[in-house]
Amino acid sequence: MISKPNPEINFFYSVSCMHNANMSNAEHSECASGLTEGGISVHNFSEKLMEQVVHFHVMKLDGGFFLWIGTAPVLSNLAVSMFSRFDTTPLSTLVIGDPSDPSPTTLAQRLTKRTKKQVFVSFNLPGCHSQLSLLVEERIKKELELHPEKF
Repeated sequence: MISKPNPEINFFYSVSCMHNANMSNAEHSECASGLTEGGISVHNFSEKLMEQVVHFHVMKLDGGFFLWIGTAPVLSNLAVSMFSRFDTTPLSTLVIGDPSDPSPTTLAQRLTKRTKKQVFVSFNLPGCHSQLSLLVEERIKKELELHPEKF
C-alpha cells in the first residue's frame, strides 16, 4: 500500500488515481507522482495563508486544467471559463454552487485570460475574506511562474 503524503487531500488521490486493487506497485507509484493514463497529470501544493493551511490541487487536462482550492476535501462549487471567438473577454459560468458567490467564476476567468486555456475552478474557502482571496490568487500566480508545465 502506498502512503499518501497529505491526509486532507487523500480524497483527490483516490479520484485522480481511481484506486484499483489490480494496479501494480509501480503503477500506484506513477499515479501518486502525478502521472496518470489518458494525459492527465496531477500537481498538489499547500500554503499557510492568514493562519490557515490552504490546499491547491491541479489536474492538467488536454487544453486546460482543473484547479481545486480549499481547506477540507469538499466540492461546494465549480466554475468553468474559456475563450470565445466572438469576444476578447473569456466566457465563464458557474456549473454548481451558490450563484451569489462570484469567487470561482471570477478566478476561472482570470486564469483563462492568463493561461489562454479552458479552466475549471472549485473555490472551497467558506466565508472567504477578500484579503484571503487576494493571497490565494497571488499564490496561484507564483505557482504558475514556478511550474507552468503543471497547468
